[in-house]
Amino acid sequence: MVFMSSESQDKNSRHKARMQNRKKIVDEAVSKALDERGIVILYTGDGKGKTTAAMGTVTRALGFGYSTVVTQFIKGTWECGEKNLLMGAAHPLQWHQMGTDFTWETQDFEADKAAAMALWEKAREALRDERVYLVVLDELTYALNYRWLDKEEVLQAIQQRPREQSVIITGRGAKQYLKDIADTVSEMRAEKHAFNTGVAARRGIEW
Repeated sequence: MVFMSSESQDKNSRHKARMQNRKKIVDEAVSKALDERGIVILYTGDGKGKTTAAMGTVTRALGFGYSTVVTQFIKGTWECGEKNLLMGAAHPLQWHQMGTDFTWETQDFEADKAAAMALWEKAREALRDERVYLVVLDELTYALNYRWLDKEEVLQAIQQRPREQSVIITGRGAKQYLKDIADTVSEMRAEKHAFNTGVAARRGIEW
């Protein structure tokens, strides 16, 4: 038999009371969440982790065997660790990239716009497909802010997607209209970043 001091008993009682109250709050919230449908998630802000968060959700969906489509604007020529891993396994995953470098490297608006529009056609196909459970529009904010894509067309495609389909949008500088259509918005804030102190981006960490 384990004997507890009165101080330990008091601490345990307080902890139990807090957890019981917390459980009540969580259970009440769960009981009210009755709307079963896909959602739009927006990851924006100037901090690291937007694409990383999206890929974590891709891994989660694939873990349940759900069909997933990833489209990557901007990062079209970089090697991608997540792609190397996930595309090398038997997953219901499609992965499409713009196939160009960063726009400040290409310095060719028309070429970038054409590549973005070609990629958008792949994304739009996925947004119409009831078999696709999750669509990732990685760095879509750049394609919209640079006016490579028509804003109204993009918004309409997202809003008219199949009911069970979820969409993740990532990128800095998300405008209010994207926040308005999103069900969940998370903003990554850059408090510190190694690159700003002269540390090079590291393979397997930054990409």
